Amino acid sequence: MEEGAYFVRKNCPEIVKTVSNNLCLSCMRLLDCFMVDYIETEAKKILPEHIDNLASQIKQIFMLCFTWSLGATTTQLGRERFDKWLRDQMKTQQIDFPEDKTVYDWSWNKEKKEWESWFDTIPTYNVDIKIPYNEIVVPTLDSIRMKYLMKTLIVNMKHVLTPGPTGTGKSVYISEMTTFEMTEEYQTLKMTFSA
Repeated sequence: MEEGAYFVRKNCPEIVKTVSNNLCLSCMRLLDCFMVDYIETEAKKILPEHIDNLASQIKQIFMLCFTWSLGATTTQLGRERFDKWLRDQMKTQQIDFPEDKTVYDWSWNKEKKEWESWFDTIPTYNVDIKIPYNEIVVPTLDSIRMKYLMKTLIVNMKHVLTPGPTGTGKSVYISEMTTFEMTEEYQTLKMTFSA
């Protein structure tokens, strides 16, 4: 973690400045979301097979969380540098990872225990011809990743801050996710702030 934070500070320019301890805390929070299934409760006992299942994929889960915390706040140039650096780290840790695309283009599937394209994490998109043109939101790589990470954090009671340049679709994706993709136990309250 310390090496990663050092690399990001020296080689990855950020759109919005962060501090290293917060990036590390973000990584731990995201990792915590993946550990929820392994917390024993009165109603749920964790068996040795469950722990073995986690142990068999903990490195991949960590790399996903590491990518979307320490490597998430940088520019495109920084992402290219971070991708190369993280791939080198994965090789030294003997973690299999797809050769094509970047570390940002892959998600870890816990059930299949394999890396998969973000596009494979959602159903095939078909435009509903009954929807007005201005309400059509076509899934993109950025929207799929953003909604997956936000939903993972929200359902695990973690706060989410989504900074970024104006006009990139943040509000649209957040609204779509909170309005149509969350279960009934979540309620949407929209507030508008003007720049």
